[in-house]
Amino acid sequence: MQDQETSWQSLVLFAILGILAVISFNSFIIINPGEAGVLSILGKAKDGVLLEGVHFKPPVISQVDVYDLTVQKFEVPAQSSTKDLQQLTASFAINFRLDPIEVVTIRRTQGTLQNIVSKIIAPQTQESFKVAAARRTVEEAITKRDELKQDFDEALSQRLSKYGIIVLDTSVVDLNFSTEFSKAVEEKQIAEQRAQRAVYIAREAEQEAEATINRAKGQAEAQRLLRETLTSELLQKQAIEKWDGKFPQVLGGNGAIPFLNLEVAK
Repeated sequence: MQDQETSWQSLVLFAILGILAVISFNSFIIINPGEAGVLSILGKAKDGVLLEGVHFKPPVISQVDVYDLTVQKFEVPAQSSTKDLQQLTASFAINFRLDPIEVVTIRRTQGTLQNIVSKIIAPQTQESFKVAAARRTVEEAITKRDELKQDFDEALSQRLSKYGIIVLDTSVVDLNFSTEFSKAVEEKQIAEQRAQRAVYIAREAEQEAEATINRAKGQAEAQRLLRETLTSELLQKQAIEKWDGKFPQVLGGNGAIPFLNLEVAK
């Protein structure tokens, strides 16, 4: 009988020790590097974020929600109308991280990371894209894509910072416009190419005409100089230089009198 009582006491003792061990084990939480924790007691988040290290938490009645502070990346679609009422659709890759100082507020207002993306980042991305797109026409949105992205980045950073979300970088994964505008752009490009071709042909003809005029002016100038150079004395001199010393044998036509071939007497 005494042995049975001793065995029972031993079992109770082991059970108590086991419960104490479980309670002790659950009384501490380890926060790893790149993480932040929020302690909640009876479902209410307590002030003060739990950063890297070991932290005590009341057993049974408490829990710790751990948030990843490293860079997160999500792709978010958006659409908007431009200043000239053309439809633009885009997809943005958002790189962000949570502000560790604001993690408790994030826990109280948003809860999980999935809620942050769906309830904060996605709608604010949409609104920021509307702000950026409404400032320019659809053609400007395409030709000045860097400026569009800059306006979007500024709007998104300002909006998300109020929720404890730090935007590190964004990139436009895809940017599309309506079929009607695409057709209009294609027709405009064709018209511009034709106009450029016409200008080229006109310039080529103008250059050829100028070349012809210049050649004619050159020839006229050369002839003028030649006329000024060929005086009567020069022409006579050139004729004498070309004479072979013989007079013509006949002067005139039929019945002409022949020249006498007179030699100087020696």
